[in-house]
Amino acid sequence: MKSGNDNDPARIRNIGIIAHIDAGKTTTTERILFYTGFLHKMGEVHDGNTFTDWMDQERERGITITSATVSCWWKDNQINIIDTPGHVDFTAEVERSLRVLDGAVGVFCAVGGVEPQSETVWHQADRYHIPRLAYINKMDRNGADFERVVQMINERFATRAVPINIPIGREDGFEGVIDLITMSAWHFDPLTKGLKTDTSPIPDKMMDAVDAAREQLLEAASEFDDELLVRYLDGIEVSPAMLRSALRKGTLANRIVPILCGSSLKNRGVQLLLDGISDYLPSPVDLPTTQAFEPETHEPIEIRNDVRESLVALAFKVQIDKHLGKLIYIRVYSGALSKGDTFINRTNGKRERITRILQMMSNRKNDLDAIKAGDIGVLVGPKFLSTGDTITDGNVDVILSRMHFPDSVISIAIEPKTKADQDLLNEALARLEDEDPTFHVHNDKETGQMLISGMGELHLDIIVDRLRREFGVNANVGNPQVSYKETITKTVEMEETFQRDVSGKGNYAQVRIRIHPLTPEQVPEGEKNLFVNRITPEMIPQVWWKAIEEAALNALNDGPLINGACERIGIELVSGSFNPVDSNETAFRIATSMAVCKALRSAEPVIMEPIMLLSVLCPDDFVGDIISDINSKRGKIDILRRHTEYLQEIVADVPLSELFGYATRIRSISQGRALYTLEFKQYEITPPTIQSGILKRIRGYAE
Repeated sequence: MKSGNDNDPARIRNIGIIAHIDAGKTTTTERILFYTGFLHKMGEVHDGNTFTDWMDQERERGITITSATVSCWWKDNQINIIDTPGHVDFTAEVERSLRVLDGAVGVFCAVGGVEPQSETVWHQADRYHIPRLAYINKMDRNGADFERVVQMINERFATRAVPINIPIGREDGFEGVIDLITMSAWHFDPLTKGLKTDTSPIPDKMMDAVDAAREQLLEAASEFDDELLVRYLDGIEVSPAMLRSALRKGTLANRIVPILCGSSLKNRGVQLLLDGISDYLPSPVDLPTTQAFEPETHEPIEIRNDVRESLVALAFKVQIDKHLGKLIYIRVYSGALSKGDTFINRTNGKRERITRILQMMSNRKNDLDAIKAGDIGVLVGPKFLSTGDTITDGNVDVILSRMHFPDSVISIAIEPKTKADQDLLNEALARLEDEDPTFHVHNDKETGQMLISGMGELHLDIIVDRLRREFGVNANVGNPQVSYKETITKTVEMEETFQRDVSGKGNYAQVRIRIHPLTPEQVPEGEKNLFVNRITPEMIPQVWWKAIEEAALNALNDGPLINGACERIGIELVSGSFNPVDSNETAFRIATSMAVCKALRSAEPVIMEPIMLLSVLCPDDFVGDIISDINSKRGKIDILRRHTEYLQEIVADVPLSELFGYATRIRSISQGRALYTLEFKQYEITPPTIQSGILKRIRGYAE
């Protein structure tokens, strides 16, 4: 497929489709591809044949697991779409997609409204200041309520969300859409699956509702265009072009969210959504600069989104292909990258060559000669490029901000079924760990078992299934276990001297460190702990400062109670001494590590457990029983609010250790009528009785 505007970045839209699970993201994406001419036949999620859900696990379960990239064209605009997962276990896919996108479409169910994961992904988009549209889907379903969902969006997100179209009818009577920009009624021919559309005058019975919605729209848009404001106040007609221009300004400034509606499954309203993406979401040209940082000083540097500038790009995803090996998805922010070029990885300093550049269409691949500023593409060949790495052509020395992924909170033991599977298992796990930043492999020092850790039971279930299908590895897996961490509750100073002769050569280092507990707010964003250097070069030469900091932070990976990672700890290097002859980097690393380990044991260490944000939607009849059950699980109720006329929403903080088997439990309590979602919130210190039980259990295994 060709576009006449391939070289015009103003015609590019890099967007993501984000939503709660089952809001209709993948179905909406499928319709977009159909109406833009990319697909000649639409697939359905329930049939397991959609274009973007290409993995066997996605088709069998009817959910999106990995974000899929695809490009299409609508009215001379190239739309690069990333269809993201809605399940919280795969939130890393949403995070890294939003990091490189320019705009997003939030899909909401007309019945469910703003659901728990909708809030999560919306706030992820807030973190990257991404302009958005809202699309209220499933207007044909029983219980659809357009006005209520609009109200929920405004209340939950504290934003100004304004409809630019409204539905004609609802539920079984949903017929089409009123476009408030052109003041016309749109209908979609069911015999052509919505390909054929026609517009007509607005029905008389709807004029009062349409006039009120149009008034609200003009009032919101007038804030972004003085001429429009004057015309609005004087009662003069406002042209569609002027209204679109004002709405675009407000959307790009993140001060307004245009709302559209439709039914993707019934093929109604998607063409107007495509118009909205073209009219209101930004192109790379609308985001003139990208912020990067100087590697040493971390001073901010503005990168111009211009193909004539030096190359700066971000690797945001790694995918393992059975035929091509490692595929690296990158977003180019300035300059261009051609096949055969070399680049420098600013994260690890390695220079590598590009052997092949691909444009990914879900799991299909098209070869490209080059990718330019504003483009998203895939590199084949680099061995040392990982998620979050910055690449340049060597003419600039900058680092783009990395993505921050949540901690894995659940682990299972895994072992090969036969000795022959051992090497295959190790290789497969290494590849999957390279692919997924929220998946980790490690060995338990106490039990000697290999553990794999992830975001939830579904996440690990998918990993084990992929081991068997993609890599042909047979493995035995244990029961899920909580991933605990450690912290301290007391401030301690510790001095350590390392002095030893090795092979006739002296080694000397002396350091004094202070460790103290931190609150979550005191830890820098994206970090686990904080290191502060308070010494002068006269105490210890500056050449060894970096080694001391690395050794101190590495020592926190192995806590004194359960060998867990330590977090929320501040380390201060307060003094030290050196010997001009015998001091060296190794000696200072050893002395620092010993000092930190001793200090941890003296600082009254405690265990922290993962706390999950539990959201339950249930009928009124079962609210009391569910709250009682949550309280029995050491849960704390945060919010109890009305969700719909018949449902209430309970939001609570509950320890993960209390939630294994919760699906069966809540089904029993609510007679199968309650729905729930879980999302990691934070780590908290365990009560003394719980900590005692954890220590007994872990030490019992070790014995």
